[in-house]
Amino acid sequence: MTLMTFHVVGQGEHLANIEHLIIAGWAGRDSAAVEHHIAELEAIGVRRPTQIPCFYRVSANLLNDAQSIQVPGADSSGETEFVLIHSEDGLLVGLGSDHTDRKVESYDVTVSKQMCDKPIAREVWRYAEVRDHWDQLVMRTWRVRDGERALYQEGPVTSLLAPETLLGKLNSQASLPAGTAMFCGTQPVIGQLGYGEAFEMELYDPVLDRRLRHDYTVEALPVAQ
Repeated sequence: MTLMTFHVVGQGEHLANIEHLIIAGWAGRDSAAVEHHIAELEAIGVRRPTQIPCFYRVSANLLNDAQSIQVPGADSSGETEFVLIHSEDGLLVGLGSDHTDRKVESYDVTVSKQMCDKPIAREVWRYAEVRDHWDQLVMRTWRVRDGERALYQEGPVTSLLAPETLLGKLNSQASLPAGTAMFCGTQPVIGQLGYGEAFEMELYDPVLDRRLRHDYTVEALPVAQ
């Protein structure tokens, strides 16, 4: 179990006991875009999924709202995703990074998801406030590599399954179980997939003109040979 304090915009602090963390993979609406992401990963040796979408269970202790993470070596990279979080007051929407070890991913996707912390923003929205204009939300990522900051991911959430649709594929109740947070899929990268010294991420709501943001640095730990 991981005890986290989120700031629900317009409402105040929310204490969440996260017992279950799920990473949804290959959760795109557009089958061509899903195939593009699969091809990106195949290019670095990752096997094709056996089902779409996939739901990977990882340790809830990986959630990290700090502005830095430590990873083994320089083979990992971030992926900006919207995050669904269960609360007794209704579904919450957050912003996180499915930071993943790409070298390990080439032979075991589930293990690769367990290798790195999952950065997450402290601010969240109530899903009820964005449900009616969900498809207008936009996600962006910037990566810092060799000291240079560049746009790494950008696109509307329409590239991914809508929350209700994804929850319907998760279970027959089409709901997020109590004590659960779920990362909900990512978008293709701009340029080369891979390591960065830092990542910045954003979920932008143009209707209410507000943003969820988080940035974090990556410390690559030496790997003994």
